[in-house]
Amino acid sequence: MISPPESVVIELAGLPATRELAECLARIVKPGDILALYGDLGVGKSQMARWFIRALTNETEEVPSPTFTLLQTYESDVGDICHFDLYRLERAEDAFELGIEDAFHDSISIIEWPDRLGPYLPRNRLDIHLKVTKGKNHRQAILTPHANWSERLRDCGHG
Repeated sequence: MISPPESVVIELAGLPATRELAECLARIVKPGDILALYGDLGVGKSQMARWFIRALTNETEEVPSPTFTLLQTYESDVGDICHFDLYRLERAEDAFELGIEDAFHDSISIIEWPDRLGPYLPRNRLDIHLKVTKGKNHRQAILTPHANWSERLRDCGHG
């Protein structure tokens, strides 16, 4: 029997701590990695994705939310980055029109609203659940590693 993955709870006291987590994750990703961002509207998923992408590209990279386009792509030295926002996805199957399968194999994928993929969300991923605690700028990140993410999170100082 396979035991469920162990989650890591990280208290993010302020926006700098959230940025630090995003930058830490950017240091350990490689093509084929999937980061699944969960959380309510306004919890900071887009901001975390922005910091993650800027850590891999450059600090001044324009990183608009892909709420209406569903996908924005970026080039980095590590590999292409696909930023998906699936909030407006009507059916899980519609994600295939975005080339999501290719992204999962060849790119670094960061996905907001990954639950919209239903059964198509790959098992080899890092789940990141964000929630507001103790005031508007204090967050809690619950990281649930799947596959080889547990060991890699240790390299990042978590887990």
